[in-house]
Amino acid sequence: MAIMSLRQYARHRGVALSAVQKAIQSGRILTLADGKVDSDAADAEWERNTAPYAPAVTRRTNEEEDDAGGFGVNQYTKARAVREHYIARIAKIDFEERVGKLVSKDEMQVSAFNKFRQFRDQLLNIPDRVAAMLAAESDPSKVYEILATEIRKALNEFADSNS
Repeated sequence: MAIMSLRQYARHRGVALSAVQKAIQSGRILTLADGKVDSDAADAEWERNTAPYAPAVTRRTNEEEDDAGGFGVNQYTKARAVREHYIARIAKIDFEERVGKLVSKDEMQVSAFNKFRQFRDQLLNIPDRVAAMLAAESDPSKVYEILATEIRKALNEFADSNS
């Protein structure tokens, strides 16, 4: 019959002091009048009145499983899959470029710049071409028709050059 303090009994049981205090509060073990514990009696009460410890069941998420234990098979597999995905994308781009479906961004920018520069020049040349005709016309509907025809002609030429 060893009489112990609560801290000594907790060390004796291999549990936290708070576990011993909870066991006393819930009536699973009894204390002596001076607040100390008879270790032999308390051990028997503890075994009799305390359910065996069952660790809490927690479900791991994929992220926790992936991060558990450092670099494992899951991380390697995922890294390999990502690598293979990007290699496949690069191979597809190379193939499309060689087949002619894919062109350089710089080439497209230069080509678009040249097309729109020509279109701009066509529109800016309209006043030079029709100024004399418009000056000779006094009928507003005829002036409108001349301008509309020239603008439509420039737009159609631009549209036809892009096909």
